Amino acid sequence: MTTPPRILVIAGSDSSGGAGIQADIKTITMLGGYAMTAITAVTAQDTRGVHAIEVLAAGIVAAQVDSSLADIGVDAVKIGMLGSPAIAGVVADRLEGLEVPIVFDPVMVATSGAALAGEETVAAFERLMRLATLTTPNVPELAALGGPEGMAARGVTYLAKGGDADGPEVEDRLVRPGMADRVWRGPRIATRHTHGTGCTLSSAIATLLGKGLPLEEAIDGARAFVRAALEAAPGFGEGHGPLGHQAVR
Repeated sequence: MTTPPRILVIAGSDSSGGAGIQADIKTITMLGGYAMTAITAVTAQDTRGVHAIEVLAAGIVAAQVDSSLADIGVDAVKIGMLGSPAIAGVVADRLEGLEVPIVFDPVMVATSGAALAGEETVAAFERLMRLATLTTPNVPELAALGGPEGMAARGVTYLAKGGDADGPEVEDRLVRPGMADRVWRGPRIATRHTHGTGCTLSSAIATLLGKGLPLEEAIDGARAFVRAALEAAPGFGEGHGPLGHQAVR
């Protein structure tokens, strides 16, 4: 029996099950990993939007991380919604010096358009981007982080996701300091059921990195998983519906 990679997810909860911790757990499990969680916030949301958010205290987030690391151990970390500068700070403290892959999805806005990070929280992302093996901003998140110029000035490795851009193709671009860019292109899947795509992609990358795959191969596999889950969406909800994680084989 092969031991599953231990993946720690630090992110918010989505009551509708389509994004956040719930999407992370589904993704990690379907890809053969063992999911652990440090929940940063509880949200009341559905496919139409985010209706309420309760951010947890930084101390309880830190305690969740400490408990997982001390007993189970970890092979990779995925960071999603943080909720406050204080949480961003304690997460960075806990991950400093941790020699495992770290994937940071700098969640600022939900698929529905609801803001999930204020200016102070975004400013606290700086340290996490430096710690991360990979940061995965979408189009508006990349703009908020200063665009390609701002990311180049930081010297971080990032995957610029193109799902929010216009056009018949989706382009994702891996940018690494001192290396040529790697670009993936694929036909856009016409669907409104896109809730949780960013959470799913970043968790899939973390899981595959936790299995020991090189970065480009992990991104390859994660993109394929997301596309399959989009195709398998169950059609739930009146707005941006969830993916079909459970249908991917």
